[in-house]
Amino acid sequence: MAQLQTQPLVLAGTGWDDYGLVDSGHGRKLERYGDYRFIRPEPQAMWTPRLADWAANGEFVPGSDEDGGGRWQYAGAVPRDGWPLGWNQVRFTAQCTPFRHLGFFPDMAPVWDWMGEQLRGRSDAQTMNLFGYTGVGTLALSEYGPVTHVDASKKSVAQARANAALSGMEQRPVRWIIDDAAKFAAREVRRGRRYDGIILDPPKFGRGPEGEVWRLEEHLPGLVADCRQLLDTNSRFLFLTVYAVRMSSLAIAGLLDEVFADLPGRIEHGDLAVREDGEGGRLLPTAIFARWTND
Repeated sequence: MAQLQTQPLVLAGTGWDDYGLVDSGHGRKLERYGDYRFIRPEPQAMWTPRLADWAANGEFVPGSDEDGGGRWQYAGAVPRDGWPLGWNQVRFTAQCTPFRHLGFFPDMAPVWDWMGEQLRGRSDAQTMNLFGYTGVGTLALSEYGPVTHVDASKKSVAQARANAALSGMEQRPVRWIIDDAAKFAAREVRRGRRYDGIILDPPKFGRGPEGEVWRLEEHLPGLVADCRQLLDTNSRFLFLTVYAVRMSSLAIAGLLDEVFADLPGRIEHGDLAVREDGEGGRLLPTAIFARWTND
């Protein structure tokens, strides 16, 4: 049976040519996205910034309520339709969105690397990216075989397909699915499908294409149970990330421990983090994760 590792891990990413965490502190972070710099809220940056000058092209100013809202304020010219960036062989468009994001999650870079390690040498691996957003992780997975990309947002899936074209990967075997992730996973179970790996990045709250309501604490256990039915003893991994919740990584690892009890391998958990640029850069935690690995 899968063994739960109780000691938490830190899965930390560092910057690359097109992205970096320049500085953080006082509840904010300064990041570079290609030629542009942006300031965004970051409640976990409780320390003092290292730099005195936070010159930026734009800043996201949050609304007064904890659950969302806010707007971008610009101090310089920023392409409103976005600009191209890259991670390894994947190209994608970065853009200031109304939800404070910029079209991809840079803290996922070490996760994409880790998934590649689990599938190294494969060209036939069947994987699924639930809540796939703009498809950077999907395109990274597509190097190893067919990918099923699922997101409830037509706009996100359209952007993911555009990113595939920008990367010259539009001919790779990706199924682009606009659907409620939980409903799609349940249908895949009824179809008897199996996967070699699943990555899921559910929101705290969301709505499906037909108004379906998603609440993480209420609906995550059922979704994880369905994902387990799509994996078997020959599968390689499941990776779950959770953002913006008052929850321990040990809690979601405990869920995986229960559901994956009949499979071999191990269950690990911890924090995703990004390291600031430069010597002595600090680690900024961004999310919690739990993962099952068959090794």
